[in-house]
Amino acid sequence: MPGAGSIQLSLAEIAARLGGDVLGDAQTQVHAVAPLESAGTGDITFLANPKYKAQLFGTRASAVIVPPDFADAVDLPRIVTGNPYAYYARLAALLNPVAAVVPGVHPTALCVSAVPASASIGPYAIIGSGVTLGEGVVIHAGCVIGDGVSIGDGTVLYANATIYAGCRIGRNSIIHASAVIGADGFGFAPDQGKWVKIPQIGRVVIGDDVEIGATTTVDRGALEDTIIGDGTKIDNHVHVGHNCVIGKNCLLCGCAGVAGSTVLEDNVILGGAAMIEGHIRIASGVVISGGSTVTKSIRKAGRYTSIFPLEEHGDWLHTAVHARNLSRLAERVAELEKKLKNTKEEG
Repeated sequence: MPGAGSIQLSLAEIAARLGGDVLGDAQTQVHAVAPLESAGTGDITFLANPKYKAQLFGTRASAVIVPPDFADAVDLPRIVTGNPYAYYARLAALLNPVAAVVPGVHPTALCVSAVPASASIGPYAIIGSGVTLGEGVVIHAGCVIGDGVSIGDGTVLYANATIYAGCRIGRNSIIHASAVIGADGFGFAPDQGKWVKIPQIGRVVIGDDVEIGATTTVDRGALEDTIIGDGTKIDNHVHVGHNCVIGKNCLLCGCAGVAGSTVLEDNVILGGAAMIEGHIRIASGVVISGGSTVTKSIRKAGRYTSIFPLEEHGDWLHTAVHARNLSRLAERVAELEKKLKNTKEEG
């Protein structure tokens, strides 16, 4: 989130805090990080992908962050590091510190449970009974925290986030505006043409250093808990169904959907709008391309894609017609192979 205001640091001061090797004038002052093309005086920019090297050579930034292969590519003052993109992320946080939060409970908040003196509870927030809040927790305006919820030290909930009863959130996590954690999973049993609701009696258990985007929903388990592992980051408008287990350091991009009882092992990445069918398992290190649909378990790490590349609509229709005929074509090929084999045997 944006901080109270940017600060100015020299390259020497930055390297002292974040590491990296400074080449050129180490006393060069910068106050903001900017893209290669638009950076100007007082800005520091970065090269994370070699395909943008032409922009590096033309940048008007005061300094740059580059990988070792580009250490001598420009004469600008520069910081050399093995991972410029991660360095940029840490530097942006350093130059834009988060505004200090004033502890205390707003007069309009309703707190049934005790609140630590170090916590901050915003206007019209509701804290139910039996709630445990860690030190330095921040609950912004309009949040609703159900009975028996546990929230670890340093976690922040932005406006109107809702945490249903019994759920647990670890330390230093971020829940963005209007996210819903612990609503009922979508469970119904068919009975004589009607649907009988299955009580959802599990919880949602979220680990440490997890970030969950705005309007994302994570459903509580039917019998066992829905689990989100440490370090996992979930984008806006994502749905995680009941009884899912999301491993550590996973990345779920916007509008992805994970159906119930699916297991994502550690370090899985779901591209935007990826759809994952329920009751399957995806191995550690798998990357699912955006827009793909996964209908069966994946046992081996790698990148998987299940969509046609974009093309002009008329060409797409032509391709779709051929795709529909593939099964008949396969049958004809099999028949021809059989006839050819019989001909060879007779000859």
